[in-house]
Amino acid sequence: MSACGPSPDDDDHLDSDTIQAAPAPSTTSTLATIVPDSIKADGKLLIGTEASYAPNEMVDPSSQTIVGWDIELGQAIAAKLNLTAVYQNAGFDTIIPGVQSGKYEMGISSFTDTPERQKVVDFVTYYSAGTSWAVLKGNPKHVMPDKACGKNVGVQQGTIQVQDLKKRSDVCVAAGKSPVDMVVHKLQTEVTADLVSGKTDAMLADSPVVGYAADQTNGRLDVLGQAYSTAPYGIAIGKKSGGLKEAVQGVLKELIADGTYMRILNKWGVEEGAIKYPAINAATNG
Repeated sequence: MSACGPSPDDDDHLDSDTIQAAPAPSTTSTLATIVPDSIKADGKLLIGTEASYAPNEMVDPSSQTIVGWDIELGQAIAAKLNLTAVYQNAGFDTIIPGVQSGKYEMGISSFTDTPERQKVVDFVTYYSAGTSWAVLKGNPKHVMPDKACGKNVGVQQGTIQVQDLKKRSDVCVAAGKSPVDMVVHKLQTEVTADLVSGKTDAMLADSPVVGYAADQTNGRLDVLGQAYSTAPYGIAIGKKSGGLKEAVQGVLKELIADGTYMRILNKWGVEEGAIKYPAINAATNG
């Protein structure tokens, strides 16, 4: 078992429905009335997620249910809309296309809201995270984000960190140095396990994920420096989903106001990225 939290071991576990019981603190919002009938007809909110990204979303080994602060926030949103959140575990890079096609009614999986992604789905922002790097304790391979030429660096498929590494590798090559050896995995748990076992020299991922991995490995990993490229996480919603994005935005405002939002973040130790105002399609090209 890797340090970043349990996850499905193979594709047989992906695309399996896991119904999550909604938390109790919130009463139904009047915003439930603007949720499209096609979504609220069955009383469920089908949400795509990739559950290897602890502490944001992961599979609990004892119950085999999907847990995490992203998951609890989605449950609270669904409860406010008088719906039950149903999470479907899927490959990270299949979720946004799934939201776009209507397979999922929402996607909650630590998605960074970017202009490119906004071309196919809408986002409601709910958190702020950056990119962080981790290395083995003491940094025995002397890796630094700007000095990673020729190093083996792990990263999860489909994340914004893949492009980050590609740009760094291009700089290496342009300077006549060896490229970054990118070790790309489908699951973040695999990325973290490679680093803990010494198969890679470093890894990069979203700041709360790297921080959690370091905390859970009993001192075996160090976080390098400060997070950078801070950007909003967004809940992905289809562009043809009527008033759903406005309902989700309004409910998030209510959850922030009544304290539910911060209780969830504090419980999981990720309060550093809390926001005060959820926005729709907040990403910019700047």
